[in-house]
Amino acid sequence: MNLPDIVSLTPGPEEYAYTFGGRAPLVTVQPGTVVELTTEDCFGGRVRGFGDLPSQVCDFPYLNPVTGPIAVAGAEPGDTLAVHFVEITPARDWGVSSTFPHFGALTGTHTTALLHPPLEERIWIYELDTAAGVCRFRARNSDFTAELPLDPMHGTVGVAPAAGETLMSITPGAHGGNLDTPEMRAGTTAYFGVNVPGGLLALGDGHARQGEGEVCGTAVETAMRTTVVIDLVKGGGPAWPRLENDRYLISTGSARPLEDAFRISQHDLVGWTRALLGLDELDAYQLVSQAGLAPAANVCDTNYTMAAKLPKSLLGRAHAYDGLHERLRATATAYLRHR
Repeated sequence: MNLPDIVSLTPGPEEYAYTFGGRAPLVTVQPGTVVELTTEDCFGGRVRGFGDLPSQVCDFPYLNPVTGPIAVAGAEPGDTLAVHFVEITPARDWGVSSTFPHFGALTGTHTTALLHPPLEERIWIYELDTAAGVCRFRARNSDFTAELPLDPMHGTVGVAPAAGETLMSITPGAHGGNLDTPEMRAGTTAYFGVNVPGGLLALGDGHARQGEGEVCGTAVETAMRTTVVIDLVKGGGPAWPRLENDRYLISTGSARPLEDAFRISQHDLVGWTRALLGLDELDAYQLVSQAGLAPAANVCDTNYTMAAKLPKSLLGRAHAYDGLHERLRATATAYLRHR
């Protein structure tokens, strides 16, 4: 097959975005383009040791920088922007995680008001061994250590919201944003509904790994070198971000309370399954109820995010977006073979 166009994007600190919407694109690409890009970690690279507390070294609210926006030629509201992750590789041999006084699933926040004292602000430094494929955890107050599998992914991926809205990059929603799902790894294709001309894709918040739920509020945060293939489907824009890998269809939903995020993701997956298999609504509902999975993505952000997964083995000859995921996988293989 013919090699795709390749564009490189390495923004400087002054070029990072902290919102979805409200910014002009850094670059415009044609559908089918491979984009090689770099991203900074959620702390802007400022947390490098145990003494670098985010409250002291970071400029609030300038957290969670994203690379972009990237405009896609021909993308119009109502279309579907497809983003296939070819490679996600840590750009450093270390990552950081932290607890925040008023952030995370197991502490009081501004919306969960509690009388007990806030959690301690504490930093953990992880050694990232890409050759061995591990993140090395070391407890701060004992000699305990553990090797966790390296599983690079992007916590924040999305497009500009509709109606001229501007949302902070830390917020997940129908536009994508800070979904924090570990499913957003290499080999995954993400689908976003286009809301503005060009779509205006941006991504960042690289995680060397993250547990489901991102319970403490941060993953193993690190800068990334990432390659994506960006494509466009005319029409068919999903109401909420969808993902596809070789084994699963995945719908997402972001809201508070958590059960509404769950309902959104399940509702979308039932509708997607119904359309692909030609089932009536209750048959699709029954199938998803018995065969689906429901991992938590995040329970710490400004909105919570749930994922709903259905095995593709149930689809028979049906293919989401006419087999676009498989075609983008072939493009990724050709790129990796000839680079």
